[in-house]
Amino acid sequence: MLTTANLTLRFLLELAAIGALGLWGFRTGSGPLVKAALGLGAPALAMVVWGLFVAPKASVAVADPVRLLVSLAVFGAAAAALHATGADALVWVFAGLVAVNVTLLHGFGVG
Repeated sequence: MLTTANLTLRFLLELAAIGALGLWGFRTGSGPLVKAALGLGAPALAMVVWGLFVAPKASVAVADPVRLLVSLAVFGAAAAALHATGADALVWVFAGLVAVNVTLLHGFGVG
């Protein structure tokens, strides 16, 4: 049951990362087209990278350490995006939940 709860948390963190990257993009761009390109492009890039290397049915099989590094890169980019938008309190909450989640996933032998 704890494994299922942690996998659910992982999914919610993935969604939060996509949302953070989208928020960053829409707030960062200098004009409507750039805002739309960044706001849609950054999350899309993260989803493609996640689907290729990290997802349970990833298209590219990589060793666990590589998968961990890619997932931490995506989550790190999301944390940086939150920081760039001024949501510093959320950065700490997000990063803390990611740290707990990754630790538990590896402890359960899932990630």
